Amino acid sequence: MSSRTRVIVVLAILALATISVARANRAEEVPLRISFSLFPMQLGEWQGVQRPPFADRVLEVLGLDDYLTRYYYNRSREAVDLYIGYWRSQQQGGAIHSPQNCLPGSGWEPVSQGILTFPDPRTPGAPALSVNRYLIRKGTERQLVLYWYQSRGRIVGSEYWSKIYLVLDAARYNRTDAALVRLVIPVADGSPEAEARAESQVIAFANEILPALGAFLPN
Repeated sequence: MSSRTRVIVVLAILALATISVARANRAEEVPLRISFSLFPMQLGEWQGVQRPPFADRVLEVLGLDDYLTRYYYNRSREAVDLYIGYWRSQQQGGAIHSPQNCLPGSGWEPVSQGILTFPDPRTPGAPALSVNRYLIRKGTERQLVLYWYQSRGRIVGSEYWSKIYLVLDAARYNRTDAALVRLVIPVADGSPEAEARAESQVIAFANEILPALGAFLPN
């Protein structure tokens, strides 16, 4: 991270702290939304299977207000592991936890990382979306991970820009609600062809899930 970016992030955090104090006696605006328990099990050709709920100690650490964790299978039985965590407010101790902090603790090591750009399926002709792309491995297993931060319909890959938008939304709209969306798909082997196949499938799933998220992650 460059020194300029560090300064921006520090200023953003200080601004958020100032806003939090200034609004201490003012209730934060929390938009109406639909619970993830009603999120569709069928998304195009993808059929969902509910995963076990998180343990209480995990929920306590994450500070989530709502979450979704499922496997979705296509007709070829390729599976995408979907996780969405939602926070109504990030001013009272709740904060989004980056997947980068969780992967090493789970035994996964990064092979490569970067930004993946693809057309926004919600609005034809809109600017392309940029999300985080990680290739990870554990032993002989490989997985491709896409994740992004989402708030007010905005999709951001950068953790630092998500913090800046958090401050701007808090100041302008009195809102700090946001979500983390993470998609994980296995990679069959270490070949470029297998990685390209996994990327194609996870983008296909992202194209199905993004238009469905509007009522669950309000603008």
